[in-house]
Amino acid sequence: MPLSSHWFRVAALTSLLSGCSLQSGSVANMTPAQALATYAVSRDVAYGTDPQQTMDVYVPREGSRRRRPDYTLVFLHGGGYYLSDKTEEERYIQPYLQRGVTVVNLNYRLKRGIPVAMEDLTLALNFLQRQPATYAMNLQRVVLTGFSAGAHIASLVAVTANDPTYAHPLADGVGIAAVVNFSGPVGGLDVVEAVFMDNPVPIMKEIGMALFPETAGYAPKDVIRRYEPLTYLDPKDPPFFIWHGGQDDQIPPDTFTRFVQLLQQNKRKNEVLFVREGRHSPSASELETAYERIFEFLDKH
Repeated sequence: MPLSSHWFRVAALTSLLSGCSLQSGSVANMTPAQALATYAVSRDVAYGTDPQQTMDVYVPREGSRRRRPDYTLVFLHGGGYYLSDKTEEERYIQPYLQRGVTVVNLNYRLKRGIPVAMEDLTLALNFLQRQPATYAMNLQRVVLTGFSAGAHIASLVAVTANDPTYAHPLADGVGIAAVVNFSGPVGGLDVVEAVFMDNPVPIMKEIGMALFPETAGYAPKDVIRRYEPLTYLDPKDPPFFIWHGGQDDQIPPDTFTRFVQLLQQNKRKNEVLFVREGRHSPSASELETAYERIFEFLDKH
């Protein structure tokens, strides 16, 4: 079945980017609607056979591409690998659309655990690599980003990309240029599992039980380690930008400590934005400040 593309109406564009003030380069003098009107948008593109394996693809029109940043942004939503949807967290992609970046907003299979969600990001990237005539995008420079569970998936795929033992390798021609992680686990996954498993709120406990559905109760340490970005981090990995809050009650701040220490051994390459009063999800003002720093980080790399 051919993939369908359509132009957004101006009213829809304005709604999507309402409140977004971050602009750069050739789109600096455009209104949000004018900036996004230069995109072709494909909704719910299937990259697998499961109904949850879909993505929205935002590709700048041919005439505007030479003025756009030359990387592709792939975003994954949060929700504990258990709930939520790509449409629920579009505030994280709005600043990129305002700057004219090619964007992929990805859904992945839920309630199947961390390993399946991680596989889906690789499947989606490899699918796009096979569709150069349909989606004109630079997959040699992919910026992976996400919030919470989505940021964990992005980080994990980035640090295993150069690991020959990973079961689902990226296709030739796909390269990870950087990672932007909002509140996503990077270490201490056993601590995160306990936060959910021991939570009296039923949905939180359900999320904890579903992280590793192949195990009964708490996952063994050797399983936990396989899905911690900390296990694979090395100097050859792409640059990281990490945002995390000091009041995060879902991904405890101390689970970032060792990973951050390693990142800060090369501060010219990596950046960590620790917000002492920040919670799990950044506020609107925290997000705006973060994106100012993120675009400086990405422009540098």
